[in-house]
Amino acid sequence: MPTPLRALTTTAAAGAAAAAAGFGYAAWEARSFRLHRAFVPVLPPGARPLRVLHLSDLHLVPRQEAKRDFVRSLDALEPDLVVTTGDNLAALDAVPAVLETYAGLLRRPGVFVLGSNDYWAPRPRNWSAYLWRRQGPTEVKAPRLPTDELVRGFREAGWVDLDNARARLDVGGVSLDLVGVDDPHLRYDRYPSRAGHDAAGTDLLLGVAHAPYRRTLDAMTAEGAALVLAGHTHGGQLCLPGYGALVTNCDLPRDKAAGLSRWATGDRESWLHVSGGLGTSPYSPFRFACPPSATLLELVPRR
Repeated sequence: MPTPLRALTTTAAAGAAAAAAGFGYAAWEARSFRLHRAFVPVLPPGARPLRVLHLSDLHLVPRQEAKRDFVRSLDALEPDLVVTTGDNLAALDAVPAVLETYAGLLRRPGVFVLGSNDYWAPRPRNWSAYLWRRQGPTEVKAPRLPTDELVRGFREAGWVDLDNARARLDVGGVSLDLVGVDDPHLRYDRYPSRAGHDAAGTDLLLGVAHAPYRRTLDAMTAEGAALVLAGHTHGGQLCLPGYGALVTNCDLPRDKAAGLSRWATGDRESWLHVSGGLGTSPYSPFRFACPPSATLLELVPRR
């Protein structure tokens, strides 16, 4: 019969082995990139389908070649429009690598908003804070990233900056009315006025934000957005099979942490797509039960 000490030692060893295996799997999953596809019925009857590639949360460190190769490969999908919902950077020297990684996609029509990790560098922190903090930081204490350099690169390629802004864009025979906000997680969002903006004759109002806070989703849905795109959640990053995301890192309900769903406010509804994102903080390079992903959304006529 084993002694109590021997039994305790055996149990502790088994627990340590299971934990090591779990961390090993989570580190592998964080590099297991996926492409999701979804159909969204939002276009007028008779319109031809519009292919929208939604990318988010790249969190790029220049040495991450597997991630860069995956993003480069997405140009072969020939999207009509590219939408990136922020958090592109994870290092002070990452802007050239981000622009080179997106090079093929930057030749296509695109729009973008910024996230907190386009402004401020990641830093070591207690990972458990992610499990309980829901709101954005009231004060940021981190090195400032070269945001202007990133924005300039996107703009010079022809992508439209939707940070607290509106735009109109004709893509693939579809006329889009676009509204976006700067990062709600940092409370940089200022919902743009419609004054002076001509949306006459457009086929679809599309909302774009980094963090899917309720106030942003409600404002866009109340205005009549047929589709809202966001990121930030990493799909929960740490999920449990059969339960889903533990948290969303904002006030979004857990069941909407990733993928396509419906969002209602008052008597209006929008389609909501939250990207699972392609990266993590370099200080917590783990995912569990939610692999990094991009999504090709095919917008089709309403039924």
